[in-house]
Amino acid sequence: MTRRALVTGAGGFIGHHMVRYLKSLGYWVRAVDVEGPEFEESLADEFVLLDLRRWEECLRATADVEEVYQLAADMGGIGYITAFHADVARNNILINAHMIEAAYQNGAARYFYSSSACVYPMYRQTSPDVTPLREEDAMPADPEEGYGWEKLYAEKLCQYYDEEGKLPTRVARFHNIYGPLGTYEGGREKAPAAICRKVALARDGEEIEVWGDGEQTRSFTFVDDCVEGIHRIMQSDHSLPLNLGTDQLVSIDGLVDLASEIAGKRLAKRHDTTKPQGVRGRNSDNSRLREVLGWEPRWTLRDGLERTYQWIESQLLAAGRLPDAAVTGPSRA
Repeated sequence: MTRRALVTGAGGFIGHHMVRYLKSLGYWVRAVDVEGPEFEESLADEFVLLDLRRWEECLRATADVEEVYQLAADMGGIGYITAFHADVARNNILINAHMIEAAYQNGAARYFYSSSACVYPMYRQTSPDVTPLREEDAMPADPEEGYGWEKLYAEKLCQYYDEEGKLPTRVARFHNIYGPLGTYEGGREKAPAAICRKVALARDGEEIEVWGDGEQTRSFTFVDDCVEGIHRIMQSDHSLPLNLGTDQLVSIDGLVDLASEIAGKRLAKRHDTTKPQGVRGRNSDNSRLREVLGWEPRWTLRDGLERTYQWIESQLLAAGRLPDAAVTGPSRA
């Protein structure tokens, strides 16, 4: 029997990939967002434009589906989420409170919520040489302002619905998801996409701007691993939050160097320490993910960033925005 799923935020980066992954598994998929995907058509059986801040539209979205993948959020890169605390927190609290109750009232069998590593306390992320974050490290709470607080609250909401027998819930804490078909400019892009864009637009020997001093560290997760992990977590019996990320720590300067190497360019860095740079270090401890699923993300940062760079470069080339002779590099066939 064909399983019926809802993917919210399906016009966005992870949601679009989630729809494609579920369709590859034979699901019937309803996709919901305030707008359609930017870069290619959705494979969803039904794509509905809805504003999930509104209760009635959440009821429409969750009707007649078994699995709800709640990926809808007002979010973006560090520049965006640090500039709009009120809007981000309000919009996402409305979406999440309405969505979980609508899924419960409409009899969904299971509910997935996409949380974030931004829930982890600031006091555990003060050094680039950070200790990998375990799920229990989220308490005592001191998450990122705005986005981190509302994510942590929504995690607790899922916990309460699950504990009271209203709706089985599953939660993943995403660690910096990146890959093709994601926004790469305009203010909402994440660091890998922004860096790939800057590298692609630069001529060999030029310099590019890097936010912060470049020593801040992160781990990055390729989107194919992310959507597979989401589905595995959804089908598991584990109701508490799980990290969904890699444990390959890299500095932002290291990320720039890797993107430059992929592009076949030597570029100088101009650090702008007036720009937001987030916590000094953040990495995922995957011990519990391996224990629960017998699985963890497999894509290396180099392989994933190469795919991402080539896609962003192709977009800029098609738009006629690349400098002369910019399409070079050892990775080209």
